[in-house]
Amino acid sequence: MFTGIVEAIGKVEGIRKEGTNIHFTLSCPFTGELKIDQSVAHNGCCLTVVELLGDKYRVTAIDETLEKTNLGTWQVGTLVNLERCVKMDGRLDGHIVQGHIDATAKIIGIENKNGSYFVTFQYDSEEFITVPQGSITVNGISLTVAESGGNTFSVALIPYTWEFTNMKTLKQGDEVNLEFDIVGKYVAKLLEKQNAIK
Repeated sequence: MFTGIVEAIGKVEGIRKEGTNIHFTLSCPFTGELKIDQSVAHNGCCLTVVELLGDKYRVTAIDETLEKTNLGTWQVGTLVNLERCVKMDGRLDGHIVQGHIDATAKIIGIENKNGSYFVTFQYDSEEFITVPQGSITVNGISLTVAESGGNTFSVALIPYTWEFTNMKTLKQGDEVNLEFDIVGKYVAKLLEKQNAIK
């Protein structure tokens, strides 16, 4: 389980394809503290550390992960938001994040509000919804929805979030990973089940 509070920015150092899998080698400030089998959220996607390589580590993305996330667009040099699993004795500063990507979205607008940033996203799935002041995870960042449309939503970013995540490297048209609020997903599923019974 994660909180959506980005711990560090990692860098893709190597990419190797093997069948339908892709092995990613990354570097980050806390590589020396990682262990084999540890779960780390990469742009919000939970991946398992499979190998430690000095100041670098390796994770593997299988075909299903690549189909549901933006990991297939990564290149050597791509900057990635990272978060290790939450400690049970820690504070939940963001919201409950599982590290399971629901959909991807395209950035359709970035507006500099003289210090803060207003970013708008569009996604294809009709299965998920957002609500104003609700929680959303974008590339592993716990954010609050500022405005919500049918399949669009906007967030307002404080300067700290802009500076200390990979948001500052993104531009209009770029693809991001989305994890919708778990409570909202359960409510939507229950309503869908009730409507099917009627």
